[in-house]
Amino acid sequence: MIPFDLVVVGGGAAGFMTAVTAAENGVKRIIILEGSAKLMEKVRISGGGRCNVTNASWIPNELAENYPRGGIKLLESFNRFAAGDVFDWFEKRGLKLKIEDDNRVFPISDSSLDVISCLKKNAIIKGVEISTKFFVKEIFKTPDNFFNLINSEKDSIIAKNIVLSTGGHPSGHKLAKSIGHSIVKTVPSLFTFTTKESKLNECSGVSIKNIDLEIQLNNKSFKNRGDLLITHWGFSGPAVLKLSSIAARELFEQKYKCKLIIKWSDLEYEELKEKINNLKLNNGKLNLINLRPLPVLTKRLWLFLLNKMKINKDKKWADLLANEREIMINSLLKDKYMIFSKGPFGEEFVTSGGVSINEVDFKSMESLICPGLFFSGEILNVDGITGGFNFQHCWTSGWLAGKAVSKLFIK
Repeated sequence: MIPFDLVVVGGGAAGFMTAVTAAENGVKRIIILEGSAKLMEKVRISGGGRCNVTNASWIPNELAENYPRGGIKLLESFNRFAAGDVFDWFEKRGLKLKIEDDNRVFPISDSSLDVISCLKKNAIIKGVEISTKFFVKEIFKTPDNFFNLINSEKDSIIAKNIVLSTGGHPSGHKLAKSIGHSIVKTVPSLFTFTTKESKLNECSGVSIKNIDLEIQLNNKSFKNRGDLLITHWGFSGPAVLKLSSIAARELFEQKYKCKLIIKWSDLEYEELKEKINNLKLNNGKLNLINLRPLPVLTKRLWLFLLNKMKINKDKKWADLLANEREIMINSLLKDKYMIFSKGPFGEEFVTSGGVSINEVDFKSMESLICPGLFFSGEILNVDGITGGFNFQHCWTSGWLAGKAVSKLFIK
């Protein structure tokens, strides 16, 4: 049996980037092994079918700050292949990209299928073989120092080098562990929050920009500022997703129970007090429901908050009592909700945990334990916040692994 120069285990974003890069740099016999029937399924469904390819954060140091786990190590990688390099890589291979106002990068077509097509086309052009429904169950070294990969049907493939690109799937962690690597327990990251707050569902669909959020759990506090979306089960939006990523391991340990504090106003206590006093003095004839104290509050949200404060919506501003004013100020500056669980749909796309990053050379993505073994993508204990950062890690690690393998064949 003639050994492959490179076997990539996993037909996702990182796996394809690895294979295409290796092939473009002279590696001849390459095969991608995908355990399921579909290739790049996470790419297809990401971003609502649009695929947030990367983020227009061009400076490596700033880019690395968006990874709660792995950021320091990633500096080595991003100094070699960062977001700007990814943008150029795809455009040179026929995928036109655009940068949206929030710096997220998408295909101009707004179709994830074009990302998939670009990667598959470039793999096929370079002669990369692709095999689906080949679920690798075991890997071991042969006497002549090759890798033997065996699937669930006992079929065997021999490789000079392998790249594990199995994402957060436990099968990849099991394979890495069998070769000698340590695995950090995986927990969900990037998820929404569920609360049982009465009548909050009446605000479902309300979106507020640039809100300060804080979660408190186990005597720890995590803060973030960003856009908030109210759903029929609780809270979502970029601000919540980033918080879930930052506090992923602590939230898991506390069974996703925590206190969420929302600061609806950019004003501080005395400033907000003065504003409310002015409304009382200058707009006293208006009902509370008809004059909102903050521009970010929609009518539905303001009505919900008044009910939560137990203040009559039909009361005139002039009739607002001193104790009601204090309740209003405190609610707008520190509105508290008990979070009981993650969102109801298992919508998390990213895991925190995986192969220990201390056992991998982030300049080449090669194992420090087993020569010839490389890693790319989410199989590692690296995860980013929402906004294209997780795909960025896939592209960077895949490119580095592919380049490193190609150097082994340069005479």
